[in-house]
Amino acid sequence: MDPIVTVQDAVTAFADWKEPTACELALTSIEMPLIRAEVDLLDAQIAAMDRVPNEVDARRVRRARNRVLAARRELVNSSASRLLPGGAA
Repeated sequence: MDPIVTVQDAVTAFADWKEPTACELALTSIEMPLIRAEVDLLDAQIAAMDRVPNEVDARRVRRARNRVLAARRELVNSSASRLLPGGAA
């Protein structure tokens, strides 16, 4: 007896719709400051886990967390100003 297998993945593995669209790339570039801030926060947290945390590590994590919050705030405020007419947020 032969098993029934699908070849759908092999057929659609290189389809055009699997690539990011221009709109998705533009949104990624808009979100890049937030992504970088989150990566910096993750780096700071990993560095603090590698050794006994001291005050410098705690300060580094706290500052990275503040940069993430600031980047999120800027992203929300900028997208709100783009969506609302007249520049009102």
